[in-house]
Amino acid sequence: MSKNILIVDDIHPIFIEQAEAMGYHCDYQPAIKPDQAYEIIGEYEGLVIRSKFLVERKVLDLSKKLQFICRAGAGMDNIDEDYAIEKGITLINAPEGNMDAVGEHAVGMLLSLMNNFNRADAEIREGVWKREANRGYELKGKTVGIIGYGFMGGSFARKLAGFSVNVIAYDKYKTGFSDQYVHEVSMEEMVKLADVVSFHIPLTPETNGLVDDEYLFHFRKPIFLLNTSRGKVVKVHAVLNAIKQGKILGAGLDVLEVERFPALAEQTWFEELKQSGKVLLTPHVAGWTFDSYRRISEVMAEKLSKLSA
Repeated sequence: MSKNILIVDDIHPIFIEQAEAMGYHCDYQPAIKPDQAYEIIGEYEGLVIRSKFLVERKVLDLSKKLQFICRAGAGMDNIDEDYAIEKGITLINAPEGNMDAVGEHAVGMLLSLMNNFNRADAEIREGVWKREANRGYELKGKTVGIIGYGFMGGSFARKLAGFSVNVIAYDKYKTGFSDQYVHEVSMEEMVKLADVVSFHIPLTPETNGLVDDEYLFHFRKPIFLLNTSRGKVVKVHAVLNAIKQGKILGAGLDVLEVERFPALAEQTWFEELKQSGKVLLTPHVAGWTFDSYRRISEVMAEKLSKLSA
């Protein structure tokens, strides 16, 4: 008898094709509402989600047959991991699928910030020609600091290889990872040396609100800050404060503490964020390219085949 997989979000059809070749039956319902999913989830051995579906304790208690959960992406913060593991459910994610997208996006944001691309473009369209005000910085010779050296941090480091920069990284849970692309450092060295700081860490109770006023106070040099990880890792008000103090020269934020409208527009800091000429914003798309859309599904299918072997 084939095992059933409930898919509650949009994924590339290559996953369904490969899963069904393994003998699974895929029930593709990307538009399903959470309450509707709760009613039927007990009939499935597998669940495939992206970021919008929250797999909390009550969902796992309803999932009587569930053997695995596939997360189409990297972050697992929308799953109660401890409880899932306690119930013997295997968790599969696919950071390998979008790590190149994230690395390239971070490089693009950094180059745009350092050279005022967005501001200069907007000014010219308004009939303003300012050369001196839009003079930029070169990456060459700078020290780029990476916080969190997993798939995403490693990808960013490799993408920087041709820019003649010094790449350093700090990872609280990993040591001995220095290689041709990066030099492992302590956090004390990071705050002393970095000209650029890029965050590539998961959202956990420990990292929630990590980057606040006190955290940014310790950096010795003015920095460019990038966050392509999770919005709640970085406090927006702290970034805006540091920009006003001259501690942050520019910030590239693909993720925010609160995302989507109208909720985003209701935040006390949104108007200042919107008006700041030193902040570059993208709508949580760093890992979401046409290429990664397919690759994520391929990686999930590869891992599922190993689980089923």
